Amino acid sequence: MLDNKKGLLEVSSIRCAHFEDDPVYLIKLTNEEVTVNLTNFGSIITAIYTEDGNGTKKNIVAGFDDIKDYKNNPHYFGCALGRYAGRIAGGRFKLNDEFIQLSQNDEGNHLHGGFEGFNKKVWKVKSFIRTDETVGVIMEYLSENGEEGYPGNLWVKIKYTLNSRNQLHIEYNAQTDKSTPVNLSNHSYFNLSGFETGNILNHKLRVNASYYTEKSSEHLPTGNILSLAGTLLDFLNSKEIGKDIEQLSGEEGFNHNYVLVDHLPGEVILAAILEDEESGRILKVYTDQPAVQVYTANDWTGDICGQQGYPYQKHGAIALETQAFPDAPNHPNFPDAILHPGQQYLTTTIYQFETSANS
Repeated sequence: MLDNKKGLLEVSSIRCAHFEDDPVYLIKLTNEEVTVNLTNFGSIITAIYTEDGNGTKKNIVAGFDDIKDYKNNPHYFGCALGRYAGRIAGGRFKLNDEFIQLSQNDEGNHLHGGFEGFNKKVWKVKSFIRTDETVGVIMEYLSENGEEGYPGNLWVKIKYTLNSRNQLHIEYNAQTDKSTPVNLSNHSYFNLSGFETGNILNHKLRVNASYYTEKSSEHLPTGNILSLAGTLLDFLNSKEIGKDIEQLSGEEGFNHNYVLVDHLPGEVILAAILEDEESGRILKVYTDQPAVQVYTANDWTGDICGQQGYPYQKHGAIALETQAFPDAPNHPNFPDAILHPGQQYLTTTIYQFETSANS
């Protein structure tokens, strides 16, 4: 238990029988306006409470009441994705003249790290952070050589920090002893109404992208990078998510990889702005990654009742997954997503929480 002198950071431990001997914690980061709850199981963000325009706090992300329920988390609520977020076609790629076969957990493809990806691992709580401006936690995990078919041992750290400017920073750090694909992300789903509105179709979205990676009916990249101009997918200018969603041919909603404008490795840029005018809540997403996957919870069916007490329906929330391109190991024209020995994988995503009153 961490000493809570300033009331900024609280840590409590929950031991569950089916987590075996690994200690699982609920970790709370809070300032006056924002509270972020996490667990070291799956390095999951379980809740984010933010104020609306009237100062009322609501939890704006999808999640379960009981940490034990995250053992079966088919929609990846809030979790860390790895070793590779997104799909790899057939779970197969060529690396250093050798074909690598990963696990196939998604209709013959590899998705979000496999059957037992980072979302199902108990991470070690390494340390806590408290300064005058920031509170946070660092989690670690060793992905051993051969896990889900990946080559090499991969040492991973994720640092979550909440600052006094209502920004949640997620910093990913990884090193390997053998060349391996690495693409880490977070799979939080946002509904800025606090899920009081059953879908996000009236939310306005802006994505700082002029191109996207074309995909097949299996949601696999074709290798083509196409212009968004004049298409229903274009969010370069802010528009309601529901404006064109029903017109998407052969789609249940948005599930597309957007190529960010002005991306330069190591530079954090504005990727997306999500706004709910009724509540006044605004989410700004910043990243140094080349892309963001926009996914509008197309497969939610209402069978899960979340923390907020409402069933999670189709289009009930939106995920904005900062990432490398899906299936990059199979497309030489995509930005490289291979980490080599001696290199350090470093990437940052920032969620900034505002209201229309202070933006």
